[in-house]
Amino acid sequence: MKNVIVICLLCISLTSEANAQTADEKYISKVQSLDSTLNTLYGVISGEKGEPRNWELFKYLFRPEAKLIPSGKNKEGLTGTRYLSPDGYIKASGQWLLDNGFFEKEIHRVVNTFGSITQVFSTYESFNSEADTKPFMRGINSIQLLNDGKRWWIVNIYWTQETDKNPIPKRYLPK
Repeated sequence: MKNVIVICLLCISLTSEANAQTADEKYISKVQSLDSTLNTLYGVISGEKGEPRNWELFKYLFRPEAKLIPSGKNKEGLTGTRYLSPDGYIKASGQWLLDNGFFEKEIHRVVNTFGSITQVFSTYESFNSEADTKPFMRGINSIQLLNDGKRWWIVNIYWTQETDKNPIPKRYLPK
């Protein structure tokens, strides 16, 4: 019986390794530069109504411990945050993206790098369809990344939407 359990565990381990290698083979080119990583991030969550997203690729962008942190006012008018894993984000937003269509487009970027860490303030506009000309929302994604020498990893994304009382400062808009 012990031998059967050991063999099963070994098979599960090898299957996990094979799946990880497959993801690397499929997606490693998408995380070789800061530009390709950010372009992939915006591209993978964007799509027309009814268009499925590639959640395998989405999860591949992130460190296992990564967080997606939306901020905004709650019902009481207090500003707060929620902390989501990539899987939590998919569970919370995946169906909405599919049902409504969603395109997030970067319009400006400010990058600060020290050693292997990078902080990006990425200003975005959101649309329900790629054909839309007027965004329904704008905001700033604060994206923290790590370059481990082999690829870029998203460590966290922390964002807030623009409001009438909190407009995006000119320094974070295209000139």
